[in-house]
Amino acid sequence: MNLKIALVGNPNCGKTTMFNALTGSSQYVGNWPGVTVEKKSGKLKGHNDVEIIDLPGIYSLSPYTLEEVVSRNYLLNEKPDVMINIVDSSNIERNLYLTTQLLETGIPMILALNMTDIVKKRGDLINIKALAKRLGCEVMETSAVKSEGCAELAEKAIALGKSRQKSKPLPIFSTDITKTLGQIESIIKTKSTTEHPDFYAIKLFERDEKAIEQLNLSDTVMAEITALTVSCEEAMDDDSESIVTSERYQTIGRIVSDTIKKKASTGMTPSDKIDRIVTNRFLALPIFAAIMFLMYFVSVTTVGAWVTDWTNDVLFGEIIPPAVEALLVSWGTAEWLNSLILDGIIGGVGAVLGFVPQMFVLFLFLAILEDCGYMARVAFIMDRVFRKFGLSGKSFIPLLIGTGCSVPGIMASRTIENERDRKMTIMTTSFIPCSAKLPVIALIAGALFPGSVWVAPSAYFIGVAAIIVSGIILKKTRGFSGDPAPFIMELPAYHVPGAKGVLIHMWERGKSFIKKAGTVIFVASITIWFLSSFNFALEMVDTNESILAALGMIIAPVFIPLGFGTWEATVATITGLIAKETVVSTFGVLFGFAEVAEDGAELWPQMQMAFTQMAAFSFLVFNLLCAPCFAAIGAIHREMGSAKWTLIAVGYQTAFAYTIALIIYQLGLFFTGGGFGIGTAAAILMIAALLYLLFRKPVSKTKQKQLIPVKEI
Repeated sequence: MNLKIALVGNPNCGKTTMFNALTGSSQYVGNWPGVTVEKKSGKLKGHNDVEIIDLPGIYSLSPYTLEEVVSRNYLLNEKPDVMINIVDSSNIERNLYLTTQLLETGIPMILALNMTDIVKKRGDLINIKALAKRLGCEVMETSAVKSEGCAELAEKAIALGKSRQKSKPLPIFSTDITKTLGQIESIIKTKSTTEHPDFYAIKLFERDEKAIEQLNLSDTVMAEITALTVSCEEAMDDDSESIVTSERYQTIGRIVSDTIKKKASTGMTPSDKIDRIVTNRFLALPIFAAIMFLMYFVSVTTVGAWVTDWTNDVLFGEIIPPAVEALLVSWGTAEWLNSLILDGIIGGVGAVLGFVPQMFVLFLFLAILEDCGYMARVAFIMDRVFRKFGLSGKSFIPLLIGTGCSVPGIMASRTIENERDRKMTIMTTSFIPCSAKLPVIALIAGALFPGSVWVAPSAYFIGVAAIIVSGIILKKTRGFSGDPAPFIMELPAYHVPGAKGVLIHMWERGKSFIKKAGTVIFVASITIWFLSSFNFALEMVDTNESILAALGMIIAPVFIPLGFGTWEATVATITGLIAKETVVSTFGVLFGFAEVAEDGAELWPQMQMAFTQMAAFSFLVFNLLCAPCFAAIGAIHREMGSAKWTLIAVGYQTAFAYTIALIIYQLGLFFTGGGFGIGTAAAILMIAALLYLLFRKPVSKTKQKQLIPVKEI
């Protein structure tokens, strides 16, 4: 019989690091049944019969966000054997709010005081025994980053899970409230079969809609409970939810006062000193820009490029294709099979896999920035910018997640309460270059702009600029007008990233990309090879006479104003809808990436013959900003809940991409001596239209609100 241990805690409490420390590489990621919130599970190291479930980071068990609904439903319905409540020791008051709610579920629980090394550096002292006595559950000190106390914590959790010793709610509430809750609990016990009457009594008192739905009590019973609630509210002169919140924090305050001895403040903490610089009103954006520039420069232009060049030129150039070709010749295989393996599979999949080293370097940077606490500051920094253009800093969280993949980035928009802001975020999230677009960026930068330090980083900043411009334009329309949602978040203390956690995070993202290359891109490459090798009579022909060429030539004229009106570039752009990496694999198949062994032709020179620099950059910008892959479009449809809004989103993205790419190519052509023509006039008209949309009077005037960063509540 498997033992299930659920990890529960606030965002930024070190929960993911703890999960990695407990499971190592023995973990798998999916979605919770019926919803699109990421689910992580894994086997405890050394215990194949113990499953660790990493619940989404939440602040409470009240159903304000999808993450909170998912976590609460799992705890109450799936009934894990034990919970590990991970608490950020450096912000214990805020974290214990969730703890008081978890104790009310009755599930056996251990409290893990994480990041205790930060508390000790501050000179604070936590009386562990006193805290455990006050909470009524075992308390252990841990440091997930350093893997300290994690193994002991797991063993204690296993023992507690086997003992099935239920947690008990804290004596939080005053006499009048306790009496009312007791009456509601008695009603629940007689009218419902729930195993958590204590928990649901409080939730019904708070008028929790999800709890009312789940218990499905009759109107008569609900009227009786409502009457009890109203009577208590009148006596306390406050609404029930505020009463419960206030009582919880009063209890937490007393517990903290009795169990934690804080050192007298002697000045700013190291995190405060760093924040004075990195979140400074004038320095924050230049520092952020410099960090992102460095990240893309190292990933695409230097370290990542060196390994990628070897992978492309040597591994998939001088080693694999000749060896495979020699083997096929010795076997006497048919010409079409040789072409399928060399041009289709090795040419297509190999062209994409060649960029894996660059992606791993990028993922390493992202993992370090996330783990050390800087990315939380980026959301705060970007709120200042986004708010001026009608978006909330909450919109940057999906964009940040979207750097890995647009699909979870789009899903993360569910945390935005304002419907208008949520839709706008969904429409613009895919403008940020995801990992799938990195091979396209690296291909264009390497082939057409060798040695350039600006092309790869510019891709990221073009995405940010597209979001800002779109925010201004859309906020001035009737469907998106209004004040942006307020944004308050906790800034975790800076800490040195754990090497193990960073490497696991990097490997998870990289493995996902390699898996896609072995499945989606593999199938796409074979399909592209077939369509580019046969005509409509199913005769093997030259690529220029193939089915793919015929179809591409029909659509190619649409892209002539953008500078890449060849059928090859057109086909690559369209196949990018399958997966953005397929843009590279398409060129790999069409330009004979695997033919190195035969005539020395490489993908780089072939690209240089197919594109001018201006056309290549236009091609890059269009593919960065246009409609995302089918998976992301599917996520847009699920989150929008409407085919109409999905078409609007995809149509806007594609039209915006076309406009920007046309302006870049036509004006670039003009300023480099191409002369004034119809294309130049069209570009000027499009600029005029953009300026009108940017500076026209908004439908309704909005007020700007300043974000206040919250470090401790």
